[in-house]
This record gives sequence, C-alpha cells and structure tokens, in this order.
Amino acid sequence: MSSSEIERTLVRLVHEIIERNDGAKDLALVGIRRRGVFLAQRIGQMIERIEKSPVPVGSVDITAYRDDLSPLAKPVVQKPELGFPITGKRVVLVDDILYTGRTTRAALEALIRQGRPKQVQLCVLIDRGHRELPIEATFVGRKVQTTDRERIELLLREVDESEKVLLVERES
Repeated sequence: MSSSEIERTLVRLVHEIIERNDGAKDLALVGIRRRGVFLAQRIGQMIERIEKSPVPVGSVDITAYRDDLSPLAKPVVQKPELGFPITGKRVVLVDDILYTGRTTRAALEALIRQGRPKQVQLCVLIDRGHRELPIEATFVGRKVQTTDRERIELLLREVDESEKVLLVERES
C-alpha cells in the first residue's frame, strides 16, 4: 500500500471505530508490539482530532504468550506499556496484519492479564486470511487473500536456513 492508501484506510478505520463505539468515551487502544504500536498511536491521534478527547494508547508484548517458541527458550519480555487500567474499557487491539490468528490469541492472553475490559475489538490494517484459530477482526483496512503457494513461501522465509532445507526436501 502506498502512503496515501494507508492514510485513507486509517481515516476510514478511525471513523468505523468511532461510529461502532458511539464516540471515544471509555475507549482505549492497545497496539501489539511491534508494528501494531505505531498504528495504534496514529489511530489514537486521529480519534483525538475528531472527537476532541484524548484516547489512551498502550502496547502489549506477546513474547511470553507465543505458542511457537521452544519450551527451553528464555524470551526477553518487555513490560506492558499500558499506563492506564483497562478494566471496564472498550479496548481496540491494533495490529498491522492478521494471518493465522496466533499473534492475536497471544495478545488477548497478555491483555487479559492486565485487567478485565468491557469489550475487546480487533483492528488490522491487512487481513490475509488462512486462519488457524477462530479469530476475526472487527475493523479491517484491506483483505489480501494469499494463495497456498504464497503461504508456503512465506512460511519458508520464517524458519531458519537449516529447517528450510528439510522442508524443501519433503515437498519434492
């Protein structure tokens, strides 16, 4: 997406968030670390300009809640940077891309450890499909369905080089 396409998409998403939540009262934005944090900040600034009321924006680190790490791994987890209580709030969880749903699952787990929100909604810039978990975004900027071949290529990029060789040999 070009910068102007991203800007237009964010404006639309912001208006959808405001409309669905009847304004910004009791609304909070939480970005999923890393790219979701920047998007949550931008969305928060845009909502504040429109509603003339600040919206708390925080972040959540999902490292400790991932299900794809080895049990022997000792991940470095950053402290949640919420800076506000989420109990009773309508929380919009923000991420750049929704794919298998595993990142969102981990983010929900991390979020719930911080309190009990009234409602959690998911906002993503891109929805790529191919869910492995029953997770659906409330607000979607753009749907970009990838083919199975593209999905395999992306998965191969995500593993280290030694595993990549083994996966390629099994496909033949």
